Amino acid sequence: MQERSSVAELAASLRNELKRYSPGEKLPSSRALVERHRVSPVTVSRALAELVAEGLVTTRPGAGAFRAEPAVAAPRPVDTSWQEIALSAEPGGDQVPRSVDASGVVATLARPAPGVIELNGGYLHPDLQPERALAAALARAGRRPGAWTRPPVDGVPELRAWFAREIGGPGGALAASDVQITAGGQNALTAALRALAAPGAPVLVESPTYPGMLAVARASGLRPVPVPVDADGVRTDLLADAFRASGARLFVCQPLFQNPTGAVLCAERRREVLRVARAAGAFVIEDDFARLLVHDDAAGLPPTLMADDRDGTVVHIRSLTKATSPNLRVAALAARGPVRDRLRAIQVVDNFFVPQPLQETALELVGSPAWGRHLRFIAGELTARRNALTAALRDRLPALAGPGAAYAGIPGPDGGPYVPCGGYQLWLRLPDGADEAALTDAALRAGVAVAGGRPYFAAEPSAGHLRLSFAAAAGPAEITEGVRRLRTACGELGVAVG
Repeated sequence: MQERSSVAELAASLRNELKRYSPGEKLPSSRALVERHRVSPVTVSRALAELVAEGLVTTRPGAGAFRAEPAVAAPRPVDTSWQEIALSAEPGGDQVPRSVDASGVVATLARPAPGVIELNGGYLHPDLQPERALAAALARAGRRPGAWTRPPVDGVPELRAWFAREIGGPGGALAASDVQITAGGQNALTAALRALAAPGAPVLVESPTYPGMLAVARASGLRPVPVPVDADGVRTDLLADAFRASGARLFVCQPLFQNPTGAVLCAERRREVLRVARAAGAFVIEDDFARLLVHDDAAGLPPTLMADDRDGTVVHIRSLTKATSPNLRVAALAARGPVRDRLRAIQVVDNFFVPQPLQETALELVGSPAWGRHLRFIAGELTARRNALTAALRDRLPALAGPGAAYAGIPGPDGGPYVPCGGYQLWLRLPDGADEAALTDAALRAGVAVAGGRPYFAAEPSAGHLRLSFAAAAGPAEITEGVRRLRTACGELGVAVG
């Protein structure tokens, strides 16, 4: 009791003495306070602690105690209500509001909470990423002469030449001068949309399609016009109708392992896409995001649309990110003709250039023996994970994956569910009446993250969907457990599972 009383008395005395000190001025030492007030060192320590807690004193280890600086007043709340008007007001009478819905993108970028199985991710699990090869490539790149100098704005010439060979194929349809290096596929897509369509213009898109593209289009003031997709890719009969009805001069597509359906544009429709676009005087943006994510059981891949394009209709995007690491944000934006200069100008204004060390790392990686080994490795691993997911769905959610069901909402060649042989996702149509948003929430409560289908549609969807990714999970066992948890969520909501 006596000790507590002494602490309170000393603290009160020191509060009064503080008035004689300037902010930041040092107080007497603890030894001096012990002698002056005839108290124990413990009492001095506890009294100073009280003053520190009150914000009157600060202590610095080895330096002593000081009068605290005056507290800074809390900033006055900022009234930003005016921005609601500024961000929605458009000068034209029929302009498209440039509000941005990033929910579909964030769903694939957000890290799940500990213990939650990730069946909604858009990147390879760390076990599938070539971390050792990337580390070695980065080390070699850092030792290259001039690795830290400013690179050419178009990109490192050797890397542009590598992309040109990859995109143009053995026929040499593309020159290195046709390629611009960008900071990832999303960056290339943003530049292409801005270059090829004016604000307020319509742009034809596949339905369903990649949410990140829809978000970029709307953020640029463009109006996405959906064109349905089936097992053979975009419906080219409806594509021609959409060009005529909308007056669009741009079509964005993913001909190979389309996101989210996994569909591959068949040979007949490949020719028709180019013919229809050329007749409309329109460009085609070919987002070739999944070419490096082919599975073991895939037949030979078709060439790029750009390899078959002879009049500059196609603008091609190819990224290294999906097959390597989210941090290797290196991609190519390829085009021929005057549009190449416009794309280059937008890219330079927005980003100046992609850092040379990153470009050199990419060049070292794709030029090493490890690159081929890595692609073969992920082909086998993605096949195993896909097979694990399809088997678990058949066993536990037959209503979504059994006879009569259809991945992508479309039947496969044999009348059964459509199973892609590339990419990293399956697209499931939910039973009629199922609440997609409620199911994704229930799944998260059950410990598995899945992506709802609504963000993949430019207009109202005909049914609810789920996109399940098998690339971000740790392996087949975790995928199987994730489907079990999804079944639990379906049971919670009364969704028919089989």
